[in-house]
Amino acid sequence: MFRTVVKRFQDKWKSYRHRFVPWIALNLSKNEKTLRQVTEGSKDKLVPDEEVSQTLLKLFRVLLRTHWANHEEVRAAQTQFLRQVTSEDHYGENPTHGDDAMLQSLGFHIDRKPSTLPSAGTGVFVTRGFVPKGATVAMYPGTVYQAYEPILLQSIRNPFVFRCIDCVLIDGNNKGISKMVFKSCSGRDRVGPFIMSDTSWLTSSPQNPLAVGQYVNNCSNEWPANVCYQEYDVPDTFPIELRQYLPNVNYSQDSQRPLRCVVLVSLRDITAGEELFSNYYTVVH
Repeated sequence: MFRTVVKRFQDKWKSYRHRFVPWIALNLSKNEKTLRQVTEGSKDKLVPDEEVSQTLLKLFRVLLRTHWANHEEVRAAQTQFLRQVTSEDHYGENPTHGDDAMLQSLGFHIDRKPSTLPSAGTGVFVTRGFVPKGATVAMYPGTVYQAYEPILLQSIRNPFVFRCIDCVLIDGNNKGISKMVFKSCSGRDRVGPFIMSDTSWLTSSPQNPLAVGQYVNNCSNEWPANVCYQEYDVPDTFPIELRQYLPNVNYSQDSQRPLRCVVLVSLRDITAGEELFSNYYTVVH
């Protein structure tokens, strides 16, 4: 029993320590080979924001078309079912769904699977297609907190709080109080019939397949980083009908700042079967 408890604690600590600031500070020198360093915060971008926007718009438009196509299929199937019942025919097969939106629009597909790293738990893999260098590969979902906003209760035993260079925090935990906060803020921010954020990342089947960035594991000397985090502020011109696929929401309704998102961008070409590894440490000089 004691060994089981110790083993469980060790596994949780290995997952959490990379986000525990005192541990990071004490181990920076040991992790110097895997550190990501930039000269200043404003230069921490691998690709322009415009390219990130174009990638998201391309995917979200396909998701929207697929969404409406599925609705049409469901209505057609219901109509066909009623006709068959009234004519005493047998019910046919379910309608087929559309093509994989991610593979169709971006040329690759990612998914969560058990990590290749011991005790790392879940990881993110490229399962199909090919990821070119500089592509937006994933998004880090969650509630966005400004530096002055309270997050103490949400951060307790929470290894999914991401800290941006300007001290903005993103809580990517899909359980407990973090989950309740996100759903509450998402419901609050509706604009008429338009949903302004995507809550499906809180489930095992996110409708935005990019919204799994919180499961990308930290790199090591043996497994160097092949993606990096990049902060991205959603522009005001982003179409309102496509915001339903953004997996982020502001904690405060009256926030005057653009919605902060964090995307993961590929550092090199990545082929199917590879696991994604980011760098949890970025040093700004």
